[in-house]
Amino acid sequence: MIVDDEEVIRLGLEKIISKMDLDVTVIGSFGNGMDALNQLSKYNPGEVDCLITDIKMPMMDGLRLIEHVREKLDRLAIIVLSGFSEFEYARQALRFGVMDYLLKPIDKMQLYELLKLLKSKAVNDNGTMSMKAAEDTGDWADHEAGEHYVVDQIKGFLDKEYDKNFELERLAETTGMSPSYISRLFKSTTGHTITDYLIEVRIEKAKQFLVDHPDLKNYQISQLVGYSDPVYFNKLFKRMVQMTPKDYKKRNTK
Repeated sequence: MIVDDEEVIRLGLEKIISKMDLDVTVIGSFGNGMDALNQLSKYNPGEVDCLITDIKMPMMDGLRLIEHVREKLDRLAIIVLSGFSEFEYARQALRFGVMDYLLKPIDKMQLYELLKLLKSKAVNDNGTMSMKAAEDTGDWADHEAGEHYVVDQIKGFLDKEYDKNFELERLAETTGMSPSYISRLFKSTTGHTITDYLIEVRIEKAKQFLVDHPDLKNYQISQLVGYSDPVYFNKLFKRMVQMTPKDYKKRNTK
């Protein structure tokens, strides 16, 4: 079942799902939580496999919908649709045991993998999840979904703010978590430190500037990607790319 007050998103999701080779059927598509809840109340546990819902909607928002759904369909897999600006709402949704979240615009492959994972879960004769599957779903809700959201939020922030002075405390405020926690979380999830990721983003942006804007001076590109010292930027670029910015520009521009 799909719930989103934007018809374009609902129709888009229906179209995407219909083209997947997973034999998945959309049993309902609604513009608010109230209508969706009325329809869901007619089903018994096991008759609906997945609810995909937006957070901000008229009449009844996604959080209220999830809260009510959990009273009857406590094992229903729930996927939340969210934007970066709705992190606080999404974090509340995680407390109700959502399976995962999808950032808008929707990543088709991420949706496919989630639905494929759901299909692969063991289902017993009564149409309900096995104990192992139920435990796994709980694990997603308590750990992976929340962690993935925070890591993606950090990446999204750095992708946009790469040219600013990096302050871990400011990043922590954005996620609502402590600096030490997000540092450990990011490293354990990605295998890289937040600083390493930021350097990679800045160097990739510098490469783009060098190729797309060959008239820019080295010190200008250095400043554009967040480094006030062009000498340091030059050394860093050479270490990361195995050549100087000047050589990179020569090799990649006509």
